[in-house]
Amino acid sequence: MKKTLNIDPELLQEVKLATGTKTDTEAVRLGLLELRRRIAMQRLKALAGSEPRAKVVPRRRHR
Repeated sequence: MKKTLNIDPELLQEVKLATGTKTDTEAVRLGLLELRRRIAMQRLKALAGSEPRAKVVPRRRHR
């Protein structure tokens, strides 16, 4: 899908250097994926302690 975006060129260049991406598209895609991951983590964190009667579940270790 094509979109027209107004992105600060200096910010985009900084992100490309920091992430090692070569194209603008890669940098924007990586940024969107990271934003989605952070939002999911915030939602999960907000659930912490939301079920007071929950029991601790033993975790299995993978070998």
